[in-house]
Amino acid sequence: MYEPGSGVDRCQLPFSIRVLLESAVRNCDNFHILEKDVQSILGWSPALKQGSTDVEVSFKPVRVILHDYTGVPAVVDLAAMRDAVVELGGNPESINPVCPSVFVADHSVAVDFARSPDAMAKNQALEFERNKERFTFIKWGAQAFNNLMVVPPGGGIIHQVNLEYLAHVVFEEDAADGSKILYPDFVVGTDSHSTMINGIGVLGWGVGGIEAEAVMLGQSIAMMLPEVIGFKLVGKLGPLVTSTDVVLTITKLLRQLGVVGKFVEFYGPGVAELSIADRATISNMCPEYGATVAFFPVDENTLDYMRQSNRSEKKIDIIREYLKATQQLRNYADESQDPKYTHTISLDLATVVSSVSGPKRPHDHVPVSDMPLDFKSGLSKALGFKGFGIAPEALKATGEVPWTDGKTYKLSHGSVVLAAIPSCTNTSNPSVMLGAGLLAKNAVEKGLNVAPYIKSSLSPGSGVVTCYLKESGVLPYLEKIGFNIVGYGCMSCIGNSGPLDESVVNAIEKNGLVCAGVLSGNRNFEGRIHPSTRANYLASPLLVIAYAIAGRVDIDFEKEPLGVDAQGKKVFLQDIWPTRSEIQEVESKHVIPAMFQEVYSKLELGSKDWQSLKAPEGKIFSWDAESTYIKRPPYFEGMTRDLPKQQSIKQARCLAFLGDFVTTDHISPAGTIARTSPAARFLAERNITPKYFNSYGSRRGNDAVMARGAFSNIRLGNKLTSKPGPRTLHIPSLEEMDVFDAAQRYREEGTPLILVVGKDYGSGSSRDWAAKGPYMLGVKAVIAESYERIHRSNLVGMGIIPLQFLPGQSAETLKLNGRESYHITLPESGLKPCQKIQVKADETEFETILRFDTEVDITYYKNGGILNYMIRKMIS
Repeated sequence: MYEPGSGVDRCQLPFSIRVLLESAVRNCDNFHILEKDVQSILGWSPALKQGSTDVEVSFKPVRVILHDYTGVPAVVDLAAMRDAVVELGGNPESINPVCPSVFVADHSVAVDFARSPDAMAKNQALEFERNKERFTFIKWGAQAFNNLMVVPPGGGIIHQVNLEYLAHVVFEEDAADGSKILYPDFVVGTDSHSTMINGIGVLGWGVGGIEAEAVMLGQSIAMMLPEVIGFKLVGKLGPLVTSTDVVLTITKLLRQLGVVGKFVEFYGPGVAELSIADRATISNMCPEYGATVAFFPVDENTLDYMRQSNRSEKKIDIIREYLKATQQLRNYADESQDPKYTHTISLDLATVVSSVSGPKRPHDHVPVSDMPLDFKSGLSKALGFKGFGIAPEALKATGEVPWTDGKTYKLSHGSVVLAAIPSCTNTSNPSVMLGAGLLAKNAVEKGLNVAPYIKSSLSPGSGVVTCYLKESGVLPYLEKIGFNIVGYGCMSCIGNSGPLDESVVNAIEKNGLVCAGVLSGNRNFEGRIHPSTRANYLASPLLVIAYAIAGRVDIDFEKEPLGVDAQGKKVFLQDIWPTRSEIQEVESKHVIPAMFQEVYSKLELGSKDWQSLKAPEGKIFSWDAESTYIKRPPYFEGMTRDLPKQQSIKQARCLAFLGDFVTTDHISPAGTIARTSPAARFLAERNITPKYFNSYGSRRGNDAVMARGAFSNIRLGNKLTSKPGPRTLHIPSLEEMDVFDAAQRYREEGTPLILVVGKDYGSGSSRDWAAKGPYMLGVKAVIAESYERIHRSNLVGMGIIPLQFLPGQSAETLKLNGRESYHITLPESGLKPCQKIQVKADETEFETILRFDTEVDITYYKNGGILNYMIRKMIS
């Protein structure tokens, strides 16, 4: 067991750990946050190694930020909680977020239209047509709840709004005596790239919906005390290198090192050479190298950025003085401030070269100079992360694309058919955005263009980007070359890239071509960007444009021209590439505080479509029984003021008998709704055609749809069935059927359900429906060899009992087959954390460990879940 008090001086603690320490000290109440949490954080040591201890610490973030996919079910839960409070005789207005919470509607817009002046207006109109019901509900929530701010569709992407406007860096709170209490800003978000905020010195990372709701309602969250990797930056970037090149290089290095579940903290004199936007881009990519956070402590450059983004001088002075007084203001040139780290790694910025990553993973780094060989060699390699398995006789395959201009264009392996500058990573960075604009200007002046069949788009992360692109005079050149603004939201990078032209898709499919997408985003997993782009490369906005002009990814920019100018002279990339100093000169002139003031002063007003949207008023939501998007969840049906009676689980059946490494992707509904699925049948019964099924993500506010999608992954390995898929075996009839249908039959028979699983159950993204789905299906307990930390917590939050096999035991060693009748005996004297629980499966009896790790866990379970606990707490 880890013993705090390692002798490390508090001033040598990593800056990120100091934020955790402050939060634990300020919120220590010996219930949610214990004195031992404070002592554990205070005793953080470079010698701490994950896996060698089980030190879990609790803390309370200061605020929450949600995007619309996770925000809608969160507001649905809050609305249902108000109904429950009313039914129990309480005041519905007692249910509100207790900390500042912001809902950003940025995940619904898609690039249905591109390369035209009216593309953005058309995309936004279609977004409202598809999501009107969801947006109406969101607008109701904006007026119904205190402490809930809504950024309407078109207002910008969650991360950039957070960086440019919402971030406090240091929070101010009024004390009872009229004085001010100051403490560090600390945020959790429901998007994995919420880590972007670490670039401005605000600790933050992504969590699942249940954890986010817990924080919104004043509860603590927990994590294992992390290792902290120190990443030292030295040297200066070359004149032609971009921040994206730095990010992709760092991503490769950290993925090779292995930082999953760890904090990364940057130090060294090279950090001061990076702008705040550069740092934010590095922090944004944190999930791609696997770390929990990538933290840049606040320095004077951070405060300059606060000034540039229209924060007041008074606010900046308060931040500086507080951080000085608490030894949290960083001077990267002062080695005496360097903390002690678990491990260190370094990078000389001068060694960074122009780079991309791909073709299927964000950490597969490729220097641009190596791209021709890297892509061509990958064509014939065996199918894998770098290979496409193309037969030798098909390597020279081509296809033809007839276009409306009367020309026929040729496609081959490596042809670019999609080029996107999306909002997720780089559009927060003026240096690469202005760099792209200057490159577009130079290209247009040389007579270069992008072939019309290539779907090119620009989706800024906020209106500030549009302001400085206009003011610097480069926007018309971006438009002329095919990069019209198509919307403000998370678009191509999450797969909302819209359709490619049918003639392009036909040419690709008919000839088996490996065509490419290039994007300045953060993820390029296979099938994510577009089904027709088998190769996808992450690149800087400048390189996105360069590859779009070239029309192919296997070009050698040093030896091959992009085209010819009006005089017939060859034009090479180096002829139009702006230098870092040229970009910085334009940035210093045209990125000014007035732009931030202009954009964010009307942020909550929204577009004309939003303003004209008629939403119900009042504190209680009027549910529409016919809605397939928004539905009152059944979590609180039959709830009383008194705690429900604790009962053992008798004669339960196993709904699914699963192996190791079952992820939340296997459990939680995601992606498109298959036409043969229970969810599809539900929608069809309500006269909804497949065209309007939409996705599970867009229907997260309707538990009837989502419950039917639980365990619907086609790769689910249920040992009760003969092959992988969303099926199970009903016991004792031995009929094989969809998981949901089996759960319904068990419910009708009055049979409780459990899951029996292997190691690392619930690993992957922290999805709330990975716990809500099993709850809706009637699962009362899970017996696993081990759990992913957040998923265990989410199960507790939904009132599901997590049990763990004793060390050395498993379903296999106990010779279980999932067809048994299970009896789980809960002690009459009350539950205790981590106590032994007796389980009987037919004639086999064995002990398990109750994975209620704290008294808080037990309190939540006794109430039927965290939301039920909050309701009783509010009405008492």
